[in-house]
Amino acid sequence: MPSVAEVIVKVLEDEGIERIYGIPGDSIDPLVDAIRRSKKIKYIQTRHEEGAAFEASVEAKITHKPSACMGTSGPGSIHLLNGLYDAKMDHAPVIAFTGQVESDMIGRDYFQEVNLTRLFDDVAVFNQILVNPESAEYIVRRAIREARSKRGVAHINLPVDILRKDAKYEESKQTLTPEVSYLPDFSKAVEMINESKKPVIMIGGGARGSAKEINDFAEKIGAPVIHALNGKGVLSDSDPKVMGGLGLLGTKPSVKAIDNADLLILLGTSFPYVNFLPSGVKVIQVDVDEANIGKRIPVDLAFPVPVKDFLRINEKVNEKEEKYYENMKESKEDWLKELSEQENDLSKPMKPQRVAYLVSQKCDKDATVVTDVGNVTMWTARNFRASGEQVFAFSSWLGSMGIGIPGGIGAYFARGKQTIVFAGDGGFTMTMMELITAKKYNVPLKVVAYNNSKLGMIKFEQEVMGYPEWGVDLYNPDFVKIAEAVGFKGYRMEDPKDESVIDEFLNTEGGAILEAVVNPDERPMPPKLTFKQAEGYVLSIFREKWIEITEDKSSKR
Repeated sequence: MPSVAEVIVKVLEDEGIERIYGIPGDSIDPLVDAIRRSKKIKYIQTRHEEGAAFEASVEAKITHKPSACMGTSGPGSIHLLNGLYDAKMDHAPVIAFTGQVESDMIGRDYFQEVNLTRLFDDVAVFNQILVNPESAEYIVRRAIREARSKRGVAHINLPVDILRKDAKYEESKQTLTPEVSYLPDFSKAVEMINESKKPVIMIGGGARGSAKEINDFAEKIGAPVIHALNGKGVLSDSDPKVMGGLGLLGTKPSVKAIDNADLLILLGTSFPYVNFLPSGVKVIQVDVDEANIGKRIPVDLAFPVPVKDFLRINEKVNEKEEKYYENMKESKEDWLKELSEQENDLSKPMKPQRVAYLVSQKCDKDATVVTDVGNVTMWTARNFRASGEQVFAFSSWLGSMGIGIPGGIGAYFARGKQTIVFAGDGGFTMTMMELITAKKYNVPLKVVAYNNSKLGMIKFEQEVMGYPEWGVDLYNPDFVKIAEAVGFKGYRMEDPKDESVIDEFLNTEGGAILEAVVNPDERPMPPKLTFKQAEGYVLSIFREKWIEITEDKSSKR
């Protein structure tokens, strides 16, 4: 008979899970050995369990299929949590296996004994300790079903002695989640859309995979398309209907479009920044998760269905002669001109906007782009011109620094396309040990590391809240030498005129790091500020100028 560990691996094979990320350890070694003997599942040895969970999370975000990670008892599994919270909050199906001490030692305060089922209770949609070998196949199949259907983390805690015991394997068919076969009545939505003069479509992560349908629908009803961060890249940024993002990372034409709208159609987004959403307009919301509908603003019509199903409505709505998005043409052109001035500014220190823009013009049109958290998110959201064929991944809801490099590894395994990581120096150094993982498994990551020797977003937040800049200076290593030490090619760009460095960086065979030395004082300005934000920002600028004046006076005395 197979062991419990072998049954777990057989079920993972049945379910089409191709990789498991993690680090071995005594409490999980029976599972590791079963993976060693598998011909279908590849083990990816990471250098930190947080990296393993990030890699699994981003792979699942892109493929929409379950991925897996693991950690040994105690500290190894605790390290998984940050990456698993990223998966939870971005609705990525991830299976997490954690080791545990022998079952007869549980409750005895044994070495590395941690109550992991209690610890993982908040992060997981399914959370069980395996206590009976006969339940192994059922528990693993159920975990995968729950992760798929609830789009979240499923956790199984595995006492090491249970892993070694015999278990039955029934060789069941793949666990499939039944799809809803009915469609609601869209007639009221058709009526509302036909009556609208200025409809706006806002898309999020739930709109991925529906680009053609969204494009046809928006064109027919004349709607500008704006996006939450997770909707970046679903349509091309050059499309005249696409106004860009909304919120602190957003654009001025998006704000203008939504402020003048008479109908807002939310497709697969639960956008949290309600101050940027209009009031007093009709709202249609489409989301597969009913809990998201009406969570942010009142909704007139709700459809808990996949976006693609809702967009069948396009056959019934009227073609609008006057296209509202055409009214946004001048606003979008002015905004692009404003961005272009920053992107083509050749002053030193170099502007980070220039780096993001140049990479977007020179990279593959179907590349995968993973962006870390901080000011770097702004530069990707605004200045990277999406082709409409590229795939973007962010830590959109957890907002965790450090996702960039491990996320890039998971993204490459998910698609196998050119994979570009944008990271600030803060996020880069948090998880740069995962470069070793990339090198070991021949993952040709192209990592852009913005070096401004600051925690730039935090510096800006301190300014806006009226605090002096403090605690944000970074002592950075030589990123080029780090690249070379790992076995990557290292490049440094300080001169904004030196575009050839980016060409060479992107065309390098294998992994490469581009250290882009950029201006630490470049502020990630939002498209509009609330009164309190504006007040804080003005006060911070006044304080800055006052210090300059007083210091200047002191030097003249």
